[in-house]
Amino acid sequence: MARTPKTGEMLHLRGNALSKGEPVALPLTQSSMFHMPGAPDGHPTYGRADNPTWTQVEHVLAHLEDAPCLIFPSGMGAISAALFATVRAGSRILIPSDGYYVTRLLADRFLAPLGVSVEERPTTAFAQGGFDGFDVVFVESPSNPGLDMIDLAQVARDVRAVGGITIADNTTLTPLGQRPLDLGIDIVVASDTKAMGGHSDLLMGHVASRNAQIMERVEEWRRISGAIPGPHEAWLLHRGLETLDVRFDRMCSSAQVLAERLASHPAVSQIRYPGLPSDPSHDLARKQTARFGFLLTITLASEDQAERFINGCPLLRPATSFGGVHSSAERRARWGDQVDPGFVRLSVGCEPVDELWQALNDSLKALA
Repeated sequence: MARTPKTGEMLHLRGNALSKGEPVALPLTQSSMFHMPGAPDGHPTYGRADNPTWTQVEHVLAHLEDAPCLIFPSGMGAISAALFATVRAGSRILIPSDGYYVTRLLADRFLAPLGVSVEERPTTAFAQGGFDGFDVVFVESPSNPGLDMIDLAQVARDVRAVGGITIADNTTLTPLGQRPLDLGIDIVVASDTKAMGGHSDLLMGHVASRNAQIMERVEEWRRISGAIPGPHEAWLLHRGLETLDVRFDRMCSSAQVLAERLASHPAVSQIRYPGLPSDPSHDLARKQTARFGFLLTITLASEDQAERFINGCPLLRPATSFGGVHSSAERRARWGDQVDPGFVRLSVGCEPVDELWQALNDSLKALA
């Protein structure tokens, strides 16, 4: 069972360092310029390089990841930084063919034309063929949207043995649900737009690594490319992180209840949730994760049924993205994912579970 960070301690990271009269809530530093007579001497200099609000957010994220962290203006900003900091012309990288589709687009449309060799494998067969010759191996576990898992510790060992670097996208489980760095992964990336922020009101991402040289390159990429977060978004993320523990616990607990009920529903032809003993990922999830997550997928009979289910349920927001306090769902085939037309990714929010189940069940029964 994976360990979880001390979230009570996290809530007081700032408070225990305050001087008398300072605000308990994090101030928002909205400035592109800083008063800087003479040499910089380690003080904030310019808004593209420094911001005190960023620093406080990164301090909290570093506590959660138990590793240095840098924030970015989106999850894809974080993924881009991790990849551009570790590859160069002639590099060979491996990415999941069934992971988040925008990662594949980035590799295909921007890395490959720069001379990076990009190969893809499905998550369930990711280790087949080994990792010899790959400079960077990018993994996603559970995969988005299929929720297949891969043994992160084994991948980390195998890739390190042949001289490569591993990057894991941990968006779906957060550091409270899964800890890739503790399993030997070199770099973690995540979209904090999702559960970390939790209120569907910001775009943000982060990169974490215990390798100082990698983090120097990531920081240099951010500073030179200008891929920086806004201070207000950083402030919102800080506020969201303060309730992550209670939100994540509620969402995961509700997802388990709903998955167990949906598994026997006559309208559902297939369900994926790592917390179900019948799920192909269950045994690995028990070994590798602290929680089974708040995402589940169901497959209904047709595209029409999937759309009617989503749009007819008053406690589901028909929206892309996931991880918010409001439960949401979408038919992922509309984005080109290689899934059944009736495949629905459902993100469980913070609604009372019985009230949410009643709404879901009513919407499913209306399909008959």
